[in-house]
Amino acid sequence: MKIISFNVNGVRACAKKGLLTWLEEEQPDVLCLQETKASPDVLGPELLTDHGYHCVWASAEKKGYSGTSTWSREAPDEVEVGLGIERFDREGRTVVTTHGPLTIFNGYFPNGQNDHGRVPYKLDYTAAVLDAAELARAQEQLVVVCGDFNTAHYPIDLARPKANVKTTGFLPIERAALDTWVDSGWVDSFRHLHPDEPDHYSWWSFRSGARARNVGWRIDYHMISGETLPHLERAWILSDVLGSDHCPVGIELNLDTSSL
Repeated sequence: MKIISFNVNGVRACAKKGLLTWLEEEQPDVLCLQETKASPDVLGPELLTDHGYHCVWASAEKKGYSGTSTWSREAPDEVEVGLGIERFDREGRTVVTTHGPLTIFNGYFPNGQNDHGRVPYKLDYTAAVLDAAELARAQEQLVVVCGDFNTAHYPIDLARPKANVKTTGFLPIERAALDTWVDSGWVDSFRHLHPDEPDHYSWWSFRSGARARNVGWRIDYHMISGETLPHLERAWILSDVLGSDHCPVGIELNLDTSSL
């Protein structure tokens, strides 16, 4: 199963820049979008149905803000829109889908903001997703949590770590929240397979030609449960895919039932 996560920074804008052409070429089994900035009622058939994927949308109450959507070749066995926690769900931050033995959490983790005013909210959301993912894990599901985590975990995960120790996205308290995931048995799939490789990023500022110079941050992840790790075959970053200030990130899992 090929699972790709992509913060599109506006699904309509990204579609105008080639999202659907790329989708047809890439053919993931599951595509998890973040920061869609749209609800289904404002979208046409080209984004709702014509691509042939089954889509689940979580929309924010605020127009043009946040939002997530999970697209799959086959309809999921189970769907949950949100975590059941109103202060997170009103921002459309989470879609949970189950595909046979696998549960996928598609999350758009909050930005802590320049003044760090939303860091507590971000940490609360991160903990709530972990709790929900642990519950799925306890039910003997294989679990993937993917999306824009809005945090670079280690110095290798951003181009200028020393300059950003007081910047949200690389604050010690935010990084410690990801330590909690690791301590609980979750695995950063890309870093597991590429442990010492620098210069791999998934987000670049629109300013100062940062992307052309590869001055970026790796903040988009597939965190997988320890039980899922034996099924991990590949993890990669599609840094040449344009259309957003992020690029897609992907994993492939071997879910042959004989191996479960």
